[in-house]
Amino acid sequence: MSSSSPTPLERLLTLALGTLRPPPGARRIALALAYGIICHVVFAAAVLAMIVAMFFGMSESLGRVPSPWSVLANAALILQFPAAHSLLLTRRGGRALARLAPGGYGRTLATTTYAIIASVQLLALFALWTPSGVVWWRAEGTALLVTFTLYALSWLMLIKASYDAGAEVQSGALGWMSLIQNIRPVFPDMPTGGLFRLIRQPIYVAFALTLWTVPVWTPDQLVLALSLTAYCLAAPRLKERRFAARYGARFDAYRRTVPYAVPRWTGNGHRGR
Repeated sequence: MSSSSPTPLERLLTLALGTLRPPPGARRIALALAYGIICHVVFAAAVLAMIVAMFFGMSESLGRVPSPWSVLANAALILQFPAAHSLLLTRRGGRALARLAPGGYGRTLATTTYAIIASVQLLALFALWTPSGVVWWRAEGTALLVTFTLYALSWLMLIKASYDAGAEVQSGALGWMSLIQNIRPVFPDMPTGGLFRLIRQPIYVAFALTLWTVPVWTPDQLVLALSLTAYCLAAPRLKERRFAARYGARFDAYRRTVPYAVPRWTGNGHRGR
């Protein structure tokens, strides 16, 4: 990345400041604000549901589907997230997203629409899960302190990785903030800084870590952790195909020097080539 490229914070500030004095267009501004409010409220609710539900090992949730149908319901909740999440990132999915906003603003609002759909999916998964009622292990004392710390660090890593990748895209802000300014969304450059210096997929790795650092273990949490970890390891392969097509030789060079999911370290403590 060029030294003249704006930092993630500079991009966010530029985008945010531009929303303070938007060009005229009451209908466009109202639509942008409506999408922004919906996006960030649902996003916050989904993150809160994830943090709380997994903290209790999926043993506390709102789902009340009777057995044995609860197994099918929970399986459907798991499968719906990676299926739609990956589908919407394809060209066909992108065309579908472009049709999901009124007034011909679908393309501009695509990242916001995508974030809304992903947040609703996650909110459904973690809020509507039907607990099995079985608890294998619950951390107490020192074990609780250790697991709580690891769980918090995993979430901080996920936040940091999302920031490094472009918080305006990851949060859905890029779409509605661009619309309110009546400009075309400008996506951040290929991420290579921050945690992306160590591994190519820090967001997926951090998300997987949140699944395995919980202080309560149940059959529910194990099934969830195994399923979504498999997704976190496999799904980025599709993402890397898109990056290879978009960035060509730059991504090939990056891929040759930075490992996929596990950092490489030399004896002096630096990442190896």
